[in-house]
Amino acid sequence: MENVRHMNPRDQADHDGPAQADMEAELDVLGGCVLAPRHIPAVRTILQGGDFVRPAHELIWDALGYLYDNGAPITPVSLRIELERRKHLTRAGGLTYITQVADHAGGGDPEYWAEKVREAADLRREADLGRRIVQQATAPDAEPGGAVTFIDDYLKLQAERAAGRSGDPADALLAELLDASSLDNMPTLEPLVGDLLHLDTLARIIGPSGHMKSFVTIDIAGHVGTGMKWHGHHVKQGTVVYLVAEGARGIRQRVRAWEKHYGLKMTGVLFLPRPVQARGPEWDTLIEAMRRLQPTMIVIDTQARVSVGVEENSNTELGIVIERMDDLRRATEACVLLIHHTGHIGEHGRGASAAKGALQSEMHVSKKGDNAKNIVVTMKIGKQKDSEEGNDLQFGLKVVSLDGEYKPDGRPVTSVVLESLDQRPDVPAIGTPEWLVRRLDTDRVSLKWGSPRVIEWCRERGIQMRKDKIEEAVRTRKRRDSFDEAQDARNDLPPDLPRDLEDETPPETGGTPGEFQQNPRSDLPPHTGGGTGDGPSKTPSPRPPSREGGGVGENDENPTPNTPLCTICDTPLNPDWAHRGYDVHLGCDPTTGSHPDTPRHPAA
Repeated sequence: MENVRHMNPRDQADHDGPAQADMEAELDVLGGCVLAPRHIPAVRTILQGGDFVRPAHELIWDALGYLYDNGAPITPVSLRIELERRKHLTRAGGLTYITQVADHAGGGDPEYWAEKVREAADLRREADLGRRIVQQATAPDAEPGGAVTFIDDYLKLQAERAAGRSGDPADALLAELLDASSLDNMPTLEPLVGDLLHLDTLARIIGPSGHMKSFVTIDIAGHVGTGMKWHGHHVKQGTVVYLVAEGARGIRQRVRAWEKHYGLKMTGVLFLPRPVQARGPEWDTLIEAMRRLQPTMIVIDTQARVSVGVEENSNTELGIVIERMDDLRRATEACVLLIHHTGHIGEHGRGASAAKGALQSEMHVSKKGDNAKNIVVTMKIGKQKDSEEGNDLQFGLKVVSLDGEYKPDGRPVTSVVLESLDQRPDVPAIGTPEWLVRRLDTDRVSLKWGSPRVIEWCRERGIQMRKDKIEEAVRTRKRRDSFDEAQDARNDLPPDLPRDLEDETPPETGGTPGEFQQNPRSDLPPHTGGGTGDGPSKTPSPRPPSREGGGVGENDENPTPNTPLCTICDTPLNPDWAHRGYDVHLGCDPTTGSHPDTPRHPAA
């Protein structure tokens, strides 16, 4: 070691040596891009943020790129404002240094100086590699060949840079870190169907088998493909790919019924009538095909049929399937909508819970009723990751006959379509006092009638209500007829509603003129064989009114059945449907054209 000259730090390169030259080259790059922003794309192909030796220069370079990408003017002032917005101005050297950078044009050739900066960065990396090799080789536990890993990593990084790829993985990862102010630059979720479904997300519709999940999904797909609002919800129009992995043979009838109902073709919807296994090699082919097509929504019907052989109760195996679904989402930025069955309890998707955590939205579909006339389909919004859960949606079913298609026995081939129950006019639920008040007003029944007379009126028209509800409706009308409320209430009543019928009783009730004067203390209609003002000839029977033939709901111990009947076909309505204010089945609605030709229950 005698022939080695030990250098004093003072003898090393001075301040104008290579390090200072590197700094000057970086200033030439930044100043040239401020002067001529058109060079920024070319410089980007040469440099990466981590190539700058000074951290302040990397911050300035990132701000310049942001301004350029957003079409903002690139000036010293705009650069300063952007750095202040990011809270990086002090770390970038302050206002004075930003002005110096902008004045450092470097001869107007930033691409040339960018090559110099990159060469210096490569030399620094090689020097770092050398130090790591020396440290590895001189460590107390060093073994021959231990430094080969460092060399392999370095060569891999250089090959990636030569191919224009990521460069140093650590630098690339650090560049992705965002401070709080930068979060405002992240794109927000873009709605696809109202607040229910969004682009670039995973979503799922779950429900028991046979509970109309596919009907709901086809309805959504048809509205997205054609751009129509989905039952009042905004829709972003775009191509839909429907992977029919289950029930492919029935899809045609459902689509044709939808087209007939809406009077237009289901354009923008493409069907793949077979499953593609998520863990098989063909899934990569599907991803590439969808990447080329770029649909807005991809439906997987069902999750189980594209994951055959996967143990559903294993979070590990199901997690792999969900990751493959995510690969499809990332490649297309579409809404990937899965259809899945619920378990035995019926409230949660079947299998492990790994899937739910990856979902942006999850909806639960179920139905009540035993035939198309009284079935009510309910969609519950079970999960919305970044927003509040909305209200439940309810639908009825309308039977649609397919044109020119018949079964062997001559009956038409039919399918069903959804009709929203939430978009119909808001009317009081049938069987409520409010509903009876509206019915009495519509039929111009006198406001002076008491409960017994209204009970008799309801019985003759087949209106089944409890006595206490009828009495509440009568009290409501009488209060409205009082002196204090008459002026306000009468404005809402039909103009021809009789208000002084003390001397007039409808003939069908058996009344006579002057009845109220003869019996001022009673509202009861006269009874056959009784004298003027006489009460009932015998004590009312405790038997149910249906046996007695008397008023509806005559006593609280034996209430009349509270299930309303359809006013067209005279059969019970679905209670949920009736509670929303409907008095006919959807299939019996005269406006649909599918009601019976001769109703068995005449309109009252």
